[in-house]
Amino acid sequence: MINAICVRSRFLVMFFFFAAAGAVAALGGVRNALDAAHLGLYDGAQFRLVEGACSDCQTIPQALWYFRGEVIAVPRAAAAGFTRSRTAQDDVREWAQSHPDGDGSRPPLLWIGSPQVVDGARLLDGGQALLGADGSRLGFSLTKKIDSNRSYFDASSARHFSGRRLKLRGRMEADRFVARTIWPADYNLDFSRLPYQPLDAGETLAALVRADGGGARSPFAARVLWERDPGAMRNWAGKPALAVMLNGAQGDDDEAHGGHFAVVTGAFGQAGEWGDWLVNNFYTLDSVSEKGIIAATLTMDNYLADLNSGQSWYRPSYLLIAVLKQERAAAIYQQAIGRVYNHFYRHDFAYQHSTANCTGISMQTLRSLGWNIRGQGPTSRAKAVVALPYTAIKELSIESGRQDYDYLVTEQTDLFPFAAFDAAGRDLLGRIAGGGPSGTRYESMLRDDIEAVIFVRIPQFPSSRAFGQAPVLSIDEYNDRVPSDKSQWKIIPVAPRPFPADMKDADAPRDRSLPSLYAMYAYGMVIALCGIGIWRYRVGRHRTAGGLASK
Repeated sequence: MINAICVRSRFLVMFFFFAAAGAVAALGGVRNALDAAHLGLYDGAQFRLVEGACSDCQTIPQALWYFRGEVIAVPRAAAAGFTRSRTAQDDVREWAQSHPDGDGSRPPLLWIGSPQVVDGARLLDGGQALLGADGSRLGFSLTKKIDSNRSYFDASSARHFSGRRLKLRGRMEADRFVARTIWPADYNLDFSRLPYQPLDAGETLAALVRADGGGARSPFAARVLWERDPGAMRNWAGKPALAVMLNGAQGDDDEAHGGHFAVVTGAFGQAGEWGDWLVNNFYTLDSVSEKGIIAATLTMDNYLADLNSGQSWYRPSYLLIAVLKQERAAAIYQQAIGRVYNHFYRHDFAYQHSTANCTGISMQTLRSLGWNIRGQGPTSRAKAVVALPYTAIKELSIESGRQDYDYLVTEQTDLFPFAAFDAAGRDLLGRIAGGGPSGTRYESMLRDDIEAVIFVRIPQFPSSRAFGQAPVLSIDEYNDRVPSDKSQWKIIPVAPRPFPADMKDADAPRDRSLPSLYAMYAYGMVIALCGIGIWRYRVGRHRTAGGLASK
């Protein structure tokens, strides 16, 4: 009886919540987040808005558990599946072989965050009011700052956005729009004005990223690095895209100098819009982010401009876009990564800062599909052998020693976001766009469909947060940037988020062990053999000494 009342009450709350979202659609240009919307390569009508605790969704319950109280979009049909008996990457490889053209599935969920959207609005009165595109005026306020978040909208932010057309995500409360995301409409790309500027002799993608210290304070900028038909009219409106995203180093967090990496899919709007593209963001699930970040597929404007979790509030970002003739390569990646998310939310594998971080998961999936981006090898296996015992003794922590070992032996394009961005970009501009050999079906798709490559530099929004910079490209760069005394590092502590034991599938394939575990076995064997050798030597000397004494 009590359960029935609770279910009925919850239904009524959700009914009135989403009914209210539709009722305000006619006020000041406010609309439902899915009305007349695109979500990456998908039409908004293919999804419905729900709260995370959804009882009639195709989405797996483990995924929904993370989004309790959050507004998400779930597919009306054909959600991405997964193979329970396979690891995530084995699943992708086998799926790609049996579905060379994809299966038409949709992401298991999209983190929308807000039920309503306002297009073309402007801030008034220093951010106290909102002028709609239709000339109507609304009250305006901001979503609540998360206590642990170090960056937030301030007077410098209000000046930065003043006078600019904005796309806002949030919700109406009485006659006031409470914004959660602020996205500048002037980030739209005017194709006719984009300069065609290939890399000069000696110029590199790494140099573009590092220009002006990473460009946190620089203006938004974009340039075409390659196009199939230079000088031809750029009919890229509506064209699909596959992109790689690199986020820079944070200005006051010594654990975040490596930056962040994600793969993006979408299609340009008629005016060059790209704020509704889908970013596949991997982040640890086992702790509560100080900024409220949850690993998910989400729209670009949410990913970069959410007032708490948006990357642009605390570091610069860089985007490398492959403009495509047709969506197949982008769609296949989006379908494949949906399967990976299902494994990830189920805890079939854990997020590891060395071997399975945002970079490694994304790059491994691209490679599993057949884009064989050239690796750079590990930093140094020889250094790793020394680092494990040295760090363990220095910091009195075997875990710290193991962590250093794992960092040093991991493929660098699976470890460093900057290395992955650079490697993917060089392969895209060189072998793929240059018509080089393509050994796989997926690479042939990219080679045949690519029309242009665009580099975009996205500055940091002014706020209460220190400005960031370009990310590091190696362990040596990282060590040069942080204090040598680890106790002096600026670190933001986070709380754990234990995964419910009853949601774990005991029959799922076991997560692979870290390389340092096998190193520990090797060290143990060496120590044991040395111990046996010393023992035998001492026993031998004792017997010899005893024999001499008897004579």
